Amino acid sequence: MPQKPSAPQTDGAIERSEALHDLVLRSLDDDKAVEIVSIPLQGKSNIADYMVIASGRSTRQVASMAQKLGERIKRELGRSVRVEGLPVADWVLIDADDVIIHLFRPEVRSFYNLERMWAFEERAPDERLPTAAAGA
Repeated sequence: MPQKPSAPQTDGAIERSEALHDLVLRSLDDDKAVEIVSIPLQGKSNIADYMVIASGRSTRQVASMAQKLGERIKRELGRSVRVEGLPVADWVLIDADDVIIHLFRPEVRSFYNLERMWAFEERAPDERLPTAAAGA
């Protein structure tokens, strides 16, 4: 009698990624982050499964959110994170492997506009780039 194919083995990688993503979103919400955006990257980039972008109202809040998030990830999931930009805290990058977190002051966030750069919206080819005819 033929056997049914078994479900693919993920060794818990997807579950660990989702747990980390949920922890990041909860932590940022608890710390009163502003405009939290989560961009799924699975199948689109191999740098991470998610990119989370959020703002703080001041450099002090951005630094505090980054420090607390790193501590929570270590305490609850046993993972160490890499942090860049903490001394200035205009833009702090937290690399937690499966989730990349960008924390900004609002002015810096609007200048770099990462959401637009990493948007994977499906658009018709004629909507992607403006044409000379559109302006005529």
